Amino acid sequence: MSILSIDDPGKQLLYMGNEAIARGAIESGVRVCAAYPGNPSSEIIASLAKVGKELGIYVEWSVNEKVALEVAAGASFAGIRSLCAMKHNGLNVAVDFLYNLNLTGTGAGMVVVVADDPLALSSSNEQDTRHYARMGDLPLLEPGTFQEGKDMVKTAFEMSEELGIPVMLRSVTRFSHARGNVTLGDIPRGQNKPFFDVTKPRLPKPVEKTHKLLHEKLATAGQKFEDLPFNLYQGPDKPELLILTCGTGWYYTKEALHHLKATDRVGIAKVGTSWPLPAKFITEQLAKSQRVLFVEEIDPFLESNVKTFYAQNAAELGPKEFLGKVTGNVADMGENTPDNVMAAIAGCLDDCVVPARDQEHAAQAAEASKRLATTRALGLCAGCPHRATYWAVKNALALDGRGGFVVGDIGCYAQGRGPSGFQQMKTMHAMGSGAGVANGFGQLTRFGMDQPVLAVCGDSTFFHAAIPALTNARYNGSNLLMLVLDNSATAMTGFQPHPGTGRTAMGDTAPVVDVTKVCQSLGAEVIVLDPFDVQKTTETIYDLLQKQDGIKILVLKQVCAMVRTRMGKRLYKVHVDESKCLGEACGCNKYCSRVFKCPGLTFDKTTGKAGIDEAICNGCGVCASLCPESAIIKEAL
Repeated sequence: MSILSIDDPGKQLLYMGNEAIARGAIESGVRVCAAYPGNPSSEIIASLAKVGKELGIYVEWSVNEKVALEVAAGASFAGIRSLCAMKHNGLNVAVDFLYNLNLTGTGAGMVVVVADDPLALSSSNEQDTRHYARMGDLPLLEPGTFQEGKDMVKTAFEMSEELGIPVMLRSVTRFSHARGNVTLGDIPRGQNKPFFDVTKPRLPKPVEKTHKLLHEKLATAGQKFEDLPFNLYQGPDKPELLILTCGTGWYYTKEALHHLKATDRVGIAKVGTSWPLPAKFITEQLAKSQRVLFVEEIDPFLESNVKTFYAQNAAELGPKEFLGKVTGNVADMGENTPDNVMAAIAGCLDDCVVPARDQEHAAQAAEASKRLATTRALGLCAGCPHRATYWAVKNALALDGRGGFVVGDIGCYAQGRGPSGFQQMKTMHAMGSGAGVANGFGQLTRFGMDQPVLAVCGDSTFFHAAIPALTNARYNGSNLLMLVLDNSATAMTGFQPHPGTGRTAMGDTAPVVDVTKVCQSLGAEVIVLDPFDVQKTTETIYDLLQKQDGIKILVLKQVCAMVRTRMGKRLYKVHVDESKCLGEACGCNKYCSRVFKCPGLTFDKTTGKAGIDEAICNGCGVCASLCPESAIIKEAL
């Protein structure tokens, strides 16, 4: 039994932040959940998918975030509570629909969970999605504890249902993936029959009516926020410094004050209802001190909104000094940490310094990290088919000799921009942007551009965002060569299934949507190869580069190395014949381990010979085909 489906009210369990959010949805009686996988949000839907059949919940991985939001909205329209989850990039995809949904309204409770990724730990960028709530006039909640992660979801459902609009809940990476205690509530049983009331169509109406109504709903949300337990104050009645914080800032600030021994000097006001601001609560907090420090991630969202609120109430509240991201007291990007929050607070107080022991501890930790941690570049896994693909691309472009290059986007294959992809990828933006940007390059031959351009995208990205770009190329006659790196999984975010894998989020068998047939239906010339056949792949890419007209698609199909490992199916046993290995005298100095760079390849400085790390090697056998001395041997299993 999953820890999410334990029906034991009052029991306390250790939940990941994403699991706490999922549990909150379960206790709220959610029946439809949809998402496109994207870290740090992926475990929300993945967790729900594991218990979906047991609890009578429908869960799906949609082809993209906009469709996921539309699926959830359909359920809401029919009186079924629904949840949609995504990472910050995903909200960019879904917002077109969201900013119509806020005006047409919802039916049953509908919650939109967005997980931001400060410092872009698993993303192409960092972005603060709280601005979307303000622009769309949507209520926004930010959990500061794991218990709140669960409880806020229930509150969000109730508020959504009462107001008839979606309610947003914002998480960040450290909350999503950290763990903490959560006390369980009841799991509701039974479900109502879906029914769409045709007398209440969800259609655009005169904007002067719908927008005004939306403002009224938001004002009501602000009033309701005043009575919620998520906004609280801790500290002296008249603190020297008031800290206004939200989300992860709550724990960081409490820890910092403990180390600074300043709990009797500094007050902490936690704002769990980030938008709209709870006016009464904010007024009460601002009255406590003349100096206010803001602690939040990523943008000065709370800071800016409180300053705007203060400007309207300055006569009542008197002069204030506001400190935070704008003044440079807190970093204006990236993550907070206990250390930088401690430094920010100490810098705002007279006669307050970071304790020497904490400074010493931080220095010792940094030194230990440098001494003990292995320095290594972000890269592809051992046996990853993308490494073989980029090797073939590199050689084909070199043989072509016209300065060709690769355009791509986010995914495992984005490592094409780094050492393990041989620095082949030259542009990387949003999902599907490789194919889209290639559309633009494909129209430039008329102006004399003669550099070949290859677009790359993964199989999941193909369904998410590349099909429209291919359609555009067909319609507008753009010359396009695209490599679909089909590894049979949404590998970067946790191996979730997609329309090309033949199974659903809940484990059911599904019809396979064939990438080849989709491309052929758009009039593209399609070739399917195994990227582990490096010579054939190189030759084919070179031949395609010589063709300047129409859409050319090369599908490079080979299972993700991690998926293959899980299946227990190695292709080959690989070892080195030391009698043939030339070591440093080979090629341009250790050709296999220094140039090809697969993590499964090692070099023994004592013997001067290459080796295979059997604990890491996934048995793809590509290195055997590349060794100029045939010193690497692959044996079929």
